[in-house]
Amino acid sequence: MDLELNNKTAIVTGGASNIGKAIAEGFAAEGANVVVADIDKKQAERVVKELNKMGNGDAIFFETDVTDATQVEQLAAQTLERFGQIDILVNNAGWTANDLFLNKPVSDFEREIAINLWGPINCIRAVAPSMIDRSYGKIITIGSDAGRVGEYNEAVYSACKGGVISLSKALAREFGKYNLNVNVVCPGLTLPESADDAGAESLWHEGSHQSRIFQDDAVLAKVVRRYPLRRHGVPNDIVPLVLLLASDKSSYTTGQVVSVSGGYAM
Repeated sequence: MDLELNNKTAIVTGGASNIGKAIAEGFAAEGANVVVADIDKKQAERVVKELNKMGNGDAIFFETDVTDATQVEQLAAQTLERFGQIDILVNNAGWTANDLFLNKPVSDFEREIAINLWGPINCIRAVAPSMIDRSYGKIITIGSDAGRVGEYNEAVYSACKGGVISLSKALAREFGKYNLNVNVVCPGLTLPESADDAGAESLWHEGSHQSRIFQDDAVLAKVVRRYPLRRHGVPNDIVPLVLLLASDKSSYTTGQVVSVSGGYAM
């Protein structure tokens, strides 16, 4: 299927590693222009170099902390200056530190809320005006099955992901009259396929923390048994649905939450 993403411009937050990197590669392969927004400059520059070898589009990196509304506004302005339009936003940047609710410091809760909830709010608020002006835009947030089921050891992270699900549904109603599509893709356990794709430990990439938690094969095997398909996800499992939702092939789909998680949440 030709998704007709050639010459579209997509911003991917947390696009330097794991799921975000795979999504950025998917857009590049389809000929889209890709803006990698990340705080990991070294990793992002390496990824952008690879992306520019892949397709007909142009890939660039803008160093961006999604918790900083001013930086996110600059990201949107720089993207518009460079490409003239923002067709697609993928809110992918995310972070958590798994532990029991009463064991975690409040600083971890604050960081989870800032990155996982305020990050998408900041990014949508920054790009939506230009999309509304053009009566065109695709907003896709990478949620989590934790936001659908409430995950053990991830209470506040689950709350944040549940929050972006509700946020997206509300904005789908609000933005529908402007021809904007707003949807959520919820991965389950998704591990990078190589250490190079995992991201720096201190940085914010959706799923990167999981690669450290599940380094123990026995623990991983126990967790995977909870998945009907009996395996964890890899970043490229998430990409096809994101690309479809970013294309006009799904122009009548909005306000939806779709899990790509081997059946973990049904």
